[in-house]
Amino acid sequence: MSMRYIQHLIDRVTPQSEKARKDQKRNLAGGYCFVIDKWAQLERFLILGSEGGSYYATERAMTRDNAKCVQACLDEDGVRAVAIIADISDKGRAPKNGPAIFALAMAASHPRDDVRRAALAALPKVCRIGTHLFHFAGNVTEMRRWGRGLRRAVGDWYNQLPPQRLVLQVTKYAQRDGWSHRDLLRLAHPKAASATHNAVYRWVVAGGSEALDAPAKRGTTPSREHLPEMLTAFEALRTTTHKRDVIELIRTHGFTHEMIPTQWKNEVEVWEALLDKMPMTALIRNLAKMTEVGLLKPLGDSTRKAVALLTDQRRLRKARVHPLAVLSALKVYEQGHGFRGSLSWKPVREIVDALEDAFYASFGAIEPTGKRHLLALDVSGSMTWGALSGMPGITPRVGSAAMAMVTARTEKHSHFVGFSHELVPLDISAKQSLEQVMDTIGRVPMGGTDCAQPMLYAKQHRIPVDTFVVYTDNETWAGGVHPFQALQDYRQASGLGAKLIVVGMTATKFSIADPTDPGMLDVVGFDLSAPAVMADFARN
Repeated sequence: MSMRYIQHLIDRVTPQSEKARKDQKRNLAGGYCFVIDKWAQLERFLILGSEGGSYYATERAMTRDNAKCVQACLDEDGVRAVAIIADISDKGRAPKNGPAIFALAMAASHPRDDVRRAALAALPKVCRIGTHLFHFAGNVTEMRRWGRGLRRAVGDWYNQLPPQRLVLQVTKYAQRDGWSHRDLLRLAHPKAASATHNAVYRWVVAGGSEALDAPAKRGTTPSREHLPEMLTAFEALRTTTHKRDVIELIRTHGFTHEMIPTQWKNEVEVWEALLDKMPMTALIRNLAKMTEVGLLKPLGDSTRKAVALLTDQRRLRKARVHPLAVLSALKVYEQGHGFRGSLSWKPVREIVDALEDAFYASFGAIEPTGKRHLLALDVSGSMTWGALSGMPGITPRVGSAAMAMVTARTEKHSHFVGFSHELVPLDISAKQSLEQVMDTIGRVPMGGTDCAQPMLYAKQHRIPVDTFVVYTDNETWAGGVHPFQALQDYRQASGLGAKLIVVGMTATKFSIADPTDPGMLDVVGFDLSAPAVMADFARN
């Protein structure tokens, strides 16, 4: 009782509803925490996006706030900002490319010449397929006029493609968001890099190989001899009425499911032919359809083939499949129906298990640190709202559990806890499935968010912790002490130089980590590089 009064005066014990330091700001939940700098916020936005918003902010409000951040980074150092945009996109660190495309369109519309030049030079790195280019065109058209530099950059995008990849782009990704290759080629007017490019452009703009029989208005007259065989085969694919021809064309030319006319997409034999050379991303996206038509079934040969492909780590890395895309596919597939549409199927257990294995494998190999990790999951109500990067079924709560399991499977000395207004130890094993983990987490009572709970719990129970890892949206407000103060108190009481890693699960600008403390680190949830960075930090 004699210590009760002094706690109200010393700055190491401050309610989260009050400022503990001058550099703190009120978060969206009404508590006070730290604000990450604009460059860190830029990375959060590029990786997590703002689709669906969060519990405390609408998608519109969150997007506008992040757009201001992007603009501030471009104004301060546009070349650096473009480099970050291109790096995150090109290395596949983000689950979706939409935020990077939006930010690049902002850079391409910046008033400074150097920023625009850098943005347009980065176009092939960020917009790697036709769909990306259509998204970029839709965004940039709302921000600026189509001047000479933009037209040249789009024309160069097509010209830098080898003929085989060019044909793939114009057949696989025909149109999106009201844009088509015909629209962009007519806007850009590229000077063809070769006779083959010229023939393909003419085929796209005029429509079909018949157009090559008519004389060109200017330049080299394209002819059928320069038209790649795959384009004439594609025309045959679109017009044939015989299933055997469709299967033969798929096997001969490697046509993908996007190129197949709709009337053939309920045929088992067609999907069987597609499976032989199906790219990894397409495989993950079409597991439900292949199960629904009857191709994937328990103990089936095609099921064994799909499982082998899904668990091939080399193919996963080469395809740059993001873990969140795999996790989303797993959540959708195991529920047996989509979030939109009428498609339903009976999940095959071998496929479910293969998807879970693929999720962990997609992070790549992570070297264990041997440190003692307390994995603390924020289970408050705000973590059940919204979808990470717009991925169906992946709330911040689901995403945080999956991320924590990646660390638990790497670090043998890990202990799980869940918290909101109070903390509950979780009986979770690294050998459990994500379904079992989510069932355990779902039984933890929800309340106001207090991110200091993990440190208070470890101190109270004298648990030796080298690294606290808190997975949260940083909307903490309910505690009687700030998280950074609780960590300092734990260090003093335990004599350990414990570290704190904050895994931010929403694209806001807030963090519970003290930016002046070298023993605290912010990472972005589902950044592909996050587990390795966290391990490096834990081992110094």
